[in-house]
Amino acid sequence: MATASRLLAPAPPPAARPRCLPSNRVAVPRLRCRASAATSPAGGAALLERDGAAVALREFVTLDELRAAVRLRVRTFYEYAVESVGAEDQKTALADREFEALQDRISGKMINFQRVSCINGTVPLSSSLMEAEELCSLCKFVEDGEERVVIGSLDLNQCLWLPDEMTGMRPGVNEDSQTRAYLSNVCVAKELQNKGLGYALVDKSKKLAREWGITDLYVHVAIDNIAGQKLYKKSGFVYEGEEPAWRARFLGRPRRLLLWLDMNKEPL
Repeated sequence: MATASRLLAPAPPPAARPRCLPSNRVAVPRLRCRASAATSPAGGAALLERDGAAVALREFVTLDELRAAVRLRVRTFYEYAVESVGAEDQKTALADREFEALQDRISGKMINFQRVSCINGTVPLSSSLMEAEELCSLCKFVEDGEERVVIGSLDLNQCLWLPDEMTGMRPGVNEDSQTRAYLSNVCVAKELQNKGLGYALVDKSKKLAREWGITDLYVHVAIDNIAGQKLYKKSGFVYEGEEPAWRARFLGRPRRLLLWLDMNKEPL
């Protein structure tokens, strides 16, 4: 788990910065898992192949990376009209607020969260990202002198419940033995969706959950998010319940499904 002692100061940017080249599309083939013993910034991480480069899947290491992950989430989950007055300021304020809240959850400052980890998928910054210049700009971080881009992210939360969400019922509510966890903030950059990265991130979180001794893993998904439901079904999650319509209206959002994964049945 990324603990407070691992929160490192952002590294200074190098003198020269490669720019993403414009094009008509982002040419990214389907991601494929491969084993690696790399000792680069991806050292110890699961790797995926992408145009011959490695997509590293791992728990975050630096604050710079954590901030880049938060920016990706704001970019993914919130939409603003291009001509909206103050839209950029709103995005910046939202990212700053979530960045602080995520640090508090990871460092154990928030009640109910026993343990939290941010898991990211990152790639080196290169011209192969092509027209995804905004993604490169917003979601970039520097580690050991190398510029990388966060292209996928999620949180694994060991806790009894998530605020404003349905509560899972397994394996019970014994405060002394929290073996339940929830996935949250699952996102993949829009330019790179449907390439297998979402499935790989969830799979990485399942491995970490096993290390934590989690027996029951949960995720919430909007009832109209068909792509998300397919992803979680493919990952082994099954239906447990759904949010009442009145509660969704009160919270001003689409109804959520609660999906459950029995970690005891997951292959080692």
